[in-house]
Amino acid sequence: MKKRSNQIRLGIFLIVLSALTYYIHFLIFRDPHHIFIYLIGDIAFVFIEVLLVTIIIHQLLETREKKNRLEKLNMVIGIFFSELGTELLTYFSDLDPMLDKLRQHLIVKSSWTNKEFSTISNHLKQHSHKVQPEKLNLEHLRTFLVGKRDFMLSLMENPNLMEHERFTELLRAVFHLAEELKFRGAFSELPESDLEHIAGDINRVYGTLVYEWLAYMQHLKDNFPYFFSLAMRTNPFDQSASVVVE
Repeated sequence: MKKRSNQIRLGIFLIVLSALTYYIHFLIFRDPHHIFIYLIGDIAFVFIEVLLVTIIIHQLLETREKKNRLEKLNMVIGIFFSELGTELLTYFSDLDPMLDKLRQHLIVKSSWTNKEFSTISNHLKQHSHKVQPEKLNLEHLRTFLVGKRDFMLSLMENPNLMEHERFTELLRAVFHLAEELKFRGAFSELPESDLEHIAGDINRVYGTLVYEWLAYMQHLKDNFPYFFSLAMRTNPFDQSASVVVE
């Protein structure tokens, strides 16, 4: 409230100062016609100035700021895949009975265009993204995810996540899976219904993970070819992939 009062007083002071300046001008030159010509011209230019400053320049600055936020977000996504995303994707995809059908569409190449990425993304919607529950090593998965819990919490605190709803949903799904596993006892004693529940949580993570991975690969190809080269050489769907450059 005090700040607003100070602004009002400042505004009144500036108006009085402006009027005083025009009055001094009149006393010196005795030419009201000249004063009003420039006064009206200055007022008319105010509307153009508002257009330039509040709409055009503000829009340019906002676009630039959004681009910077997205760049920071993609850095966060890259750290996520480096730290646990790629390993999860490798583990879950190995338990996918339809992996061979999925794999043929995800051997990403440097020659792919944005249209090809879009086509593959649409094709993924037809895939069920389900793992075989009986082959799950839930104890190993629990140890891995619980060990990454603090890392995931730090990612969720990042304000840039608000710009990317799908990645935020992926992070929530992974964190939820970690919590589900954390509070279980011996997995060998769990009923079949509970194992199916956990498998459903895994399938949710797996499906979202594949989409995000493909989108991240496209981002790397368009913006960071050196990172893209490494990502292709560590592609979890490419059995012939090798990190060693030959």
